[in-house]
Amino acid sequence: MGTERQVMQEYLDALVKRADFPSYFTKDVVATFEGTDQRADGREAAGQLIRYVHEGAFDARMELKNLLADGGKAAIEADFVGTHTAEFAGIQPTGRAVRVPYSVVYDLRGDQISALRIYFPMSLLIEQLTN
Repeated sequence: MGTERQVMQEYLDALVKRADFPSYFTKDVVATFEGTDQRADGREAAGQLIRYVHEGAFDARMELKNLLADGGKAAIEADFVGTHTAEFAGIQPTGRAVRVPYSVVYDLRGDQISALRIYFPMSLLIEQLTN
């Protein structure tokens, strides 16, 4: 069994490489965009939600600033950096570059992620797409 920090680093590497990052999720993982009604229950749904944002609506990557892990919890501070390539929140593709700071708090169960609470300032993203 790897350490929490190792598990998180491997997960984040898989996310950036667009590899099989959902394999790091428990079958019953819950992913939420806090402050919105966006919620995905289960490995497949959570993977699809995250892929849609990073690969569907945007050609984007996560630029990690900080990773903390201890006691069955982990947190990241990162920037979401990319280009708007498909419809998102009712906004047709703009081709605009975006950079949005965000954080995620994770619950870990053994070597897997059982919950992701994503704190993402949607208003800042929308502003970058519409102004």
